[in-house]
Amino acid sequence: MKIKDRYIANTLLTYSMVVLLVWLSIYSFFNFLAELNSVGTVNYTILEAFKYIVLQLPEVAYDQVSSIILLGCVLGMGHLATTGQLIILRASGISILKITWLTLKNAIIFLIFLTLIGELLAPTLTTYAENERSNALGQNSLSSSQDGFWIRDGDNFINVENNVDGSLFNGITVIEVNKSNKIERVVESKSALFDGQNINMDSTNIFSINSSNLFDDIALKERNLYKKRVAFDQDLIDSLEKEPQDLTTLTIVKQIQFLSDNKLRAEVFEVELYKRLVKPITLVAMILLAMLFIFGSTRDATLGRKIFFGVAIGLSFELISRIGGALALSFDFSPLLSTFVPAIVIMIIATIALINKSIH
Repeated sequence: MKIKDRYIANTLLTYSMVVLLVWLSIYSFFNFLAELNSVGTVNYTILEAFKYIVLQLPEVAYDQVSSIILLGCVLGMGHLATTGQLIILRASGISILKITWLTLKNAIIFLIFLTLIGELLAPTLTTYAENERSNALGQNSLSSSQDGFWIRDGDNFINVENNVDGSLFNGITVIEVNKSNKIERVVESKSALFDGQNINMDSTNIFSINSSNLFDDIALKERNLYKKRVAFDQDLIDSLEKEPQDLTTLTIVKQIQFLSDNKLRAEVFEVELYKRLVKPITLVAMILLAMLFIFGSTRDATLGRKIFFGVAIGLSFELISRIGGALALSFDFSPLLSTFVPAIVIMIIATIALINKSIH
């Protein structure tokens, strides 16, 4: 890498890190103030509140990664422009397209870094932080049980009245349906233990229904233990109480696969998955829009005002992309088209505009 290229990269990285630290500091300050209301409850101390806030920072950084990188890159380029270094770099033979390419390359590298943290580290730290906070506040996990749920597993319909901790179920009913869509068997149990592959039910009542005669024949069998093999895993059960945006990408893919196999709607998870996949394209489009303002004519407005408008338009575009996902759910649009098409269109238009500006 040339010295000039390395200098630009270091400048952009420095400003991106500064924006990241400032962003996380503001988040930590206001959330710490909110947590002070709970300090003093049981064993919840200021140190516990501080630890809770800190452990959530990787998730916050991942959620706001596009905005952080956009601000960092634009402020870095703004620094080069206001100090006259950008003019010197262009006079030394570095074109607008080359500078833009260096900006995008560093932005994508930073995006990959924060994405790895968000996908691999953030979920574990966030779960640990929530559990530690609950324990410090004296909130027993058994007393704050999850709600029940319905889930389809092939030709079976499973209802759990109370999901205690993701593996212990209270009040479970399994309805088995035959090829003719008629109920063939109903299995009931007051409690069950899920081991990731099987539902192990205690004190089970099994009602077998024979519909071949004029009247349905119902036979009852009682078992001390009944094991039911299922297709879903622990990740899917744990994800039932979470919103799609709180799940890892791998869990979302597994959710979509499971729902599709059971002929259930998966649009909510598809929209979230496509939003994550299109994030690099969206970031590129946002930066290209901002670069148009940075390299614009200085006769119309000051550089600071152009940077402000560039960032505002970039962030507005990300907001529009998120609205597109919501519209896809409301009006049954294709989630793929609603997330990818706007980003690609804006990216193409901004690229053509930058090429024209570079030529002229």
